[in-house]
Amino acid sequence: MTISRSAGSTSRRRLLGGAAAGTLGVAALAASGLSATKAQATPARRQAPPPSGAYRIDLHAHFLPPDYRASLIEHGHLTIGGYPTPNWSPEEAVGFMDYYGIQAQALSVSDPGVSYLRGRDANDMARYCNTYAADLFRRYPTRFGAFAVLPMPDIPAAIEEAIYALDTLRLDGVVLLSAYDGIYLGDPRFEPLMIALNQRRAYVFVHPAAIAADAKPELPLPDFIEEFTFDTTRAATMMMVTGLTQRYPDIRFQLAHAGGTLPFLSHRIGVVSQTVLGDLWPQDLPRPSVLDTERQISRFFYDTALSAAPAAMSATLAVTGRDHIVFGSDWPFSAATLPQSGDNDPAPRLSEIFDTDQRMEIERYNPLRQLPRLAEAVGG
Repeated sequence: MTISRSAGSTSRRRLLGGAAAGTLGVAALAASGLSATKAQATPARRQAPPPSGAYRIDLHAHFLPPDYRASLIEHGHLTIGGYPTPNWSPEEAVGFMDYYGIQAQALSVSDPGVSYLRGRDANDMARYCNTYAADLFRRYPTRFGAFAVLPMPDIPAAIEEAIYALDTLRLDGVVLLSAYDGIYLGDPRFEPLMIALNQRRAYVFVHPAAIAADAKPELPLPDFIEEFTFDTTRAATMMMVTGLTQRYPDIRFQLAHAGGTLPFLSHRIGVVSQTVLGDLWPQDLPRPSVLDTERQISRFFYDTALSAAPAAMSATLAVTGRDHIVFGSDWPFSAATLPQSGDNDPAPRLSEIFDTDQRMEIERYNPLRQLPRLAEAVGG
C-alpha cells in the first residue's frame, strides 16, 4: 500500500507540472486499478445482522467440574495461566450461552489438565471429568459436547482413557496440552497415543500449557497474554518437523487462539530446509520445506478464542481456508474480555473481515462438520 500511495503522489505532481493528457489517462487508470485492488483486498461485508437466536457452536470453552476445581485449589493452582481459577457450573454455562447466542459448547479442561497429579490419582481425575462431561450430554442434550482429558504423560493410561472416552462415553474428541513436563507434542514418546487417535480419526484440541517459572523470562505478564501463544506455536512446529502430522493424517488438530503465532511465522518455519540446518537434518525425519510446511499448516483448524479481530483472522486466512476456522469463546477464562452490551455478539470484530454468511460458516457449520455426534444432537 505504501508503494501505491507514493505512485499516486508522483502522478499528482506531474499533473500539476503540466503533464500531457496521456499522463492523466495513466494516472486515472492507476487510480482505478488501485480502487479495484482495494475492493478485492477488503472483504465484502453484508449489512444484514447475524441470525437471531442461539446458533453458535463453541469449540474452545472450558469447564471445571466441582471435584476437579477443588483439587486444583488444594494443589496450589489458584491461577491458570496467570488468570484466577474461575468458578464454573453447567447452569452458569447455559446462562452464558443464552446471553451470547451460543447453542452448544464443546467443553474441555484447560491447563494443567490432570498432569499435576500422577498415577491412579491422575487416572481417577481424568475419568471423573470425562464421566461428568458425558452426564452433561444426558442432562443438556443440545447444549454440550466435550473433549476428553487424558492422564498424560502416562501414555498407556492415556490410551486406555482415550479409548474409553471416545468409544464408550462417546465424547467428541480429546484435548492435549502443547507439552507435558517440557516434552512437546511430536516427541516419539507420544507415538503410541497418536496411533490410537489416528485409528479413531479423532478430533484433537491442542491447548497451550504454562511453562515452568525457571524456564522462561521473568516478565510482569500472565502466561495467557503471550506465553500461551508461543507454546501453541512450539507444539505445532514440533508436530510438523517430526513428521507427526504427516504420519497421522486422520487426526484433525485444532490449535487454540488462532494458532498462536504460527500463521505469522509460517514462511519462516518452512525456510529451515534452505539453511545449514537442512543439511544436518536427521535422515529418519521428513525434511521440512516451504511448500510442505505451508500444506501442513493449512490442514490445522484454528479457533477464534481471544483472536477474533482482523489482524489475527487475516493472518489465519493467509495460511488456511475459511473452512478451517472455528468459533471459540475461551469462557469462563475470557469473561472479563467479552462485550457486555450491544447486540450480545461475543465476537463483534469478526464482522470487520467476514460477512454474515461467512460468520455463519465459522460460528456454526465448520464446528458441526467436525463433531458429528454434537451435530446430530443439536440437529445441525
